[in-house]
Amino acid sequence: MRVGVVGHRGYVGLPAILGTLLDIAPSLGLTLAFEDDLWEVAEEGERLGNASSVDALITLGGDGTLLRGARLLEGHSVPILGINLGRLGFLTSCSGSEFEDGVRRFARGEYISEPRMTLESCAIDQTGDEKCSWRALNDVVLHKGGFARVVRFSVIVDEELIGSYSADGLIISTPTGSTGYSLSAGGPIVVPTFESIVLTPVSPHTLAMRPLVLPPQVEVKVRADDGPEELLVTIDGQVGTTFTGGESLVVRRSRNPVQIVRFPGTTFYSRLRRKLGWGGLTERDGDTA
Repeated sequence: MRVGVVGHRGYVGLPAILGTLLDIAPSLGLTLAFEDDLWEVAEEGERLGNASSVDALITLGGDGTLLRGARLLEGHSVPILGINLGRLGFLTSCSGSEFEDGVRRFARGEYISEPRMTLESCAIDQTGDEKCSWRALNDVVLHKGGFARVVRFSVIVDEELIGSYSADGLIISTPTGSTGYSLSAGGPIVVPTFESIVLTPVSPHTLAMRPLVLPPQVEVKVRADDGPEELLVTIDGQVGTTFTGGESLVVRRSRNPVQIVRFPGTTFYSRLRRKLGWGGLTERDGDTA
């Protein structure tokens, strides 16, 4: 099995984890291919070139690292084993302290590959031409950047005008992304395997503007009607582009889900209890998985 490895060099203990991974990989039948930044630390194994050539992906970091790894796959459907070296880790499969056991279980096939819906989006300029396109596992956000004024958005679903949103921005999220930026903006928590598209306004101007859960097959089009001359579109909080008046943002479900590794005995609800403190503050504060 050829396994791609991506990670965040800023985490303490990363060199030791890479060393352990290199030590156990041969006995598990794994050939490791590191992205350039990690290869400079590991100094062994192969270099990860085209991510479509791997049979699986290991991410070392937090949810942001896993999101970046999923984007590197460019729709290539392979299981992603996320090792959480940070604090929250909603997407990751196990903590750093469980790292070696998690890799061994993964190599033995003792896991569930959970398909997660993704979004494809594109910006359409004033002439109707596609300006940029992206794939998102968490969310697509249209926002005003650093401007201190409200923006008015027209939201159209399957060619029908839903309404105008006066807000600082609009989050269009997957069920997976419902526990990210959308949650902090007051959006609903959606079970990640329940396919849907969630619209969540950011700091809406009136209380009547509420989050909206849509069926997964719809096409959402957003147009900025009034506000700063230049807006921003961000994908999973990591990449994006500028967005100007007269342009449209089109978002729909992608045909390429992302496969997230889950180990038997762990559930979405147990993670909610731990990560959001639903089981009590002590349990939340003591958790690092």
